[in-house]
Amino acid sequence: MGKQLRRAETGTFTYKALSPQRRARKRKLFAEPVAPLELKPSTTVAEMVEAMADMSVQARNIGLCARVLRGMLTDENRPTVLLGLAGPLIAAGLRRVIRDLIAEKVVDVVVSTGAILYQDIYQACGHRHYKGSPAADDTVLRDLHIDRIYDTYVDEDRFWDTDSWIGRLADRLPAGVHSSRQFMDFVADQLDDDDSIVKTCRRYGVPMFVPAINDSSIGIGLTEHRVRALRDGRPYMGIDSIQDNHELTQVIVKSERTAAIYVAGGVPKNYINDSVVMGYLYGLERGHDYALQVTTAVTADGGLSGSTLSEARSWGKIDSDARYAMAWVEPSVSLPLLAGYVFGKRLAAKRSRLALEWDGSRLVKLAPAGRGRGRAPARKASPPASSKRAARPRPHARRSRNA
Repeated sequence: MGKQLRRAETGTFTYKALSPQRRARKRKLFAEPVAPLELKPSTTVAEMVEAMADMSVQARNIGLCARVLRGMLTDENRPTVLLGLAGPLIAAGLRRVIRDLIAEKVVDVVVSTGAILYQDIYQACGHRHYKGSPAADDTVLRDLHIDRIYDTYVDEDRFWDTDSWIGRLADRLPAGVHSSRQFMDFVADQLDDDDSIVKTCRRYGVPMFVPAINDSSIGIGLTEHRVRALRDGRPYMGIDSIQDNHELTQVIVKSERTAAIYVAGGVPKNYINDSVVMGYLYGLERGHDYALQVTTAVTADGGLSGSTLSEARSWGKIDSDARYAMAWVEPSVSLPLLAGYVFGKRLAAKRSRLALEWDGSRLVKLAPAGRGRGRAPARKASPPASSKRAARPRPHARRSRNA
């Protein structure tokens, strides 16, 4: 509608007066003014993130995500929090942030791409990520056995070592199928690094699911194990992805409430959502009570990574009256802001840790382990883990870059 003007007696033009109903509606829409961010030398990260909810654009969305975090972590019904991880998070420098979220009782279940947990293991084995450049000459890097992850470098030779080490670990497991959770627990028992995400999950009984484990360097190591076993004429172990489905669905069903934190999107996001859908197998129809996502994926292409959490309500993955928020902010920026808010406000300080007791692939018990920083008992993988790492011989052939 164009501007409605009327000519005043002075010869100037003014807007046509609104009806009382429209004036009332206008006042309602003007109820909350944007508040300019005020930063002082004493302003904390938590205070800044909290204030961002009164700003606009993605700053407001970060602030709204923080409010959802506050709700899920202070809910007296103690929802089970599932953390979905995708993207180059370890290369970005987020390893300690993720590890601390687990250690400080913010996270109860981790669902991750294989690349993220693999690169955590790579660092736990004493290797590093290095500052690089997206403008590097990649043919030169290839000649130097350097792999590039945008502006980060890793050592291809050390990747080979880590791949082979994982394959040798698989040699020590009983032949037959295992879930990715069972395998990651076994790997964790071989690590000696308190900064490790994998080790910290194991220490506190937080299950790790890697639904696309074959699409990573962990999968490369497991393939090496299988090729070697076939060559030697002996049985081999393998990962049963449907057992993963069954195990995570049991976590959902035994939880009074659930909440999801999605860092980026990809397979972990859909996997966490589908575990809710599979609740129907146990007669349960219930979506997540809380959900938030930080991503840069677009919505217009119809892909899962950028699909809105509101859209997920149509599938029943997010409950109709759930509290949810999304921020289109790259995770190396957004995750530290939200973690800083959680730590600064001590939102999980009174939250009990969750204890999960497994009998093979059956979840026997899921219940709060008690108040405070108590440690959940961790079930040992079979066979008993050795305190010494397996030998890591150098392979003679080179592999593709995929990690």
